[in-house]
Amino acid sequence: MTLPGRVFLFVDNTFRLHFMKGIYIDEENARVIDEHYAIVYAPRRSRNRFAENTVQIVESEQAAREQADPDKKLYAAKVVGPSRSSEGLRVFYLSNWLE
Repeated sequence: MTLPGRVFLFVDNTFRLHFMKGIYIDEENARVIDEHYAIVYAPRRSRNRFAENTVQIVESEQAAREQADPDKKLYAAKVVGPSRSSEGLRVFYLSNWLE
């Protein structure tokens, strides 16, 4: 099934929805999985998964760039989510950093 925002979902033999390899989609929120522009608090930019409380969704790429503050470790990014992690937390996955 393809959703708006070019997100591809499929169901495996355990009836869990997946987005890409190894990323589990929360069945309750599968319809709202999408790409978003965001400000991400990231002490280390080497990570590609962020807890929901470290991601602030913004209206546009320009807004993300304007609100970024590297001195405070707040970076502009495009993220996908929210998704449910294997630990049961809601997370966003990094699509790309906006440099």
